[in-house]
Amino acid sequence: MSWLYSLHTLGLDAILGRVHAPRPFRNRQYIPFPRAPAWRAKEMRKQQSIPTARFPSPNTRNLNADNMSQWIEGHVVGKHHWTDELYSLRIDAAVEPFQAGQFTRLALDIDGERVGRPYSYVNGPDERPLEFYFITIPHGPLTDRLRQLQIGDPIWVSARAGGFFTLAAVPDARNLWLFASGTARGVFLSHLKTEEPWRRFNKVILAHGVRTAGELTYQDEIARFARDHGDQFVYIPFVSREETDFALHGRIPDAIRDGRLARRAGIPLTATTCQVMICGNPDMVRDTTAVLEERGLKKNRRTEPGQITTENYW
Repeated sequence: MSWLYSLHTLGLDAILGRVHAPRPFRNRQYIPFPRAPAWRAKEMRKQQSIPTARFPSPNTRNLNADNMSQWIEGHVVGKHHWTDELYSLRIDAAVEPFQAGQFTRLALDIDGERVGRPYSYVNGPDERPLEFYFITIPHGPLTDRLRQLQIGDPIWVSARAGGFFTLAAVPDARNLWLFASGTARGVFLSHLKTEEPWRRFNKVILAHGVRTAGELTYQDEIARFARDHGDQFVYIPFVSREETDFALHGRIPDAIRDGRLARRAGIPLTATTCQVMICGNPDMVRDTTAVLEERGLKKNRRTEPGQITTENYW
């Protein structure tokens, strides 16, 4: 049985011996992500100062002295609770350069073991301090401890970033659509804090799906993008379990299929005019990809550029 199959069926905690009963894994899911298209590979090699591995080892807990050098000690310099489950940490740590859309690992020493998990950067590559956006996992081995951290507390941060959910892997197009669910919004905030999306695309549309209106976090950042970029930026919130007077009700893939999303954006979503980046829980990523493929869009491949780039994150 491969570790990837085990990750899908048992949950990471069960694999690592933390619990005996199956439990869903709600943080980032590591699946093989296609390399950048060949026409982008040379450019990416020039731009990136990251490891060549596409994802870290699945065993992120038991780290011996031989690989301790990958960790650097940081300190918490900010903390924000958005809801009972959602919160952010700001961390001062001297990490190596990274690209928007990449992730690193955070860890704490718990009961004699270093327990680490991957989290995407919310801050832009040139911004400090580092920022990470979490959802609390009930009885999780790490997130409950992270939630208890206070200003000044130490935390381990992986020095190097990983992942290829970057704009370097996305072909040019007229418009860029960004589809996120839950905490995956943070990945796109990092992208939008750089100049690249605003330089390369005429329109940047961010659609974010949540359960309740209180989970539509980082509204100050959204307002700043709208102020700085005017009509070039379009923000479309989705709320699935409440009725509101400002957000679309339901799920992103349903609104693509019935046309509500394009009407709200005032922009057609077509294979000839757009690139789409999708980041969120596996159901949302799968369903959104499927409805886009029904409209003639196709996935970006290593040797054949398409319009859909995805990453599972929840």
